[in-house]
Amino acid sequence: MSPFAQPASGGGADRPAGDAGAAENIEYRVAHLHDRLAAEELAELGVRAEVRAGAVVVTGTVPSAECRETLLRTVHEELAGLAVHTDVLVAETASPDHAEDLP
Repeated sequence: MSPFAQPASGGGADRPAGDAGAAENIEYRVAHLHDRLAAEELAELGVRAEVRAGAVVVTGTVPSAECRETLLRTVHEELAGLAVHTDVLVAETASPDHAEDLP
């Protein structure tokens, strides 16, 4: 065998073990999370999930506290075992309880 020959295994012998496979796995799980958020009861398209420095950051705005709880539960189910940071706000959609005073 020549010193330049590559092993004949099909298991990705040319990439380092560990980080590359883990990064692909995180990206796959984040994509699956996006699919679930769009397809399930939330139908939430205004939430973003991105991989940053090995952690997943979830940001966005939802219409109610119940939606936020459902979203967070789905995120934790889908991304269990990963570092996840959330910054999900609840939009205030209720009518004002008092008149606005204009100067």
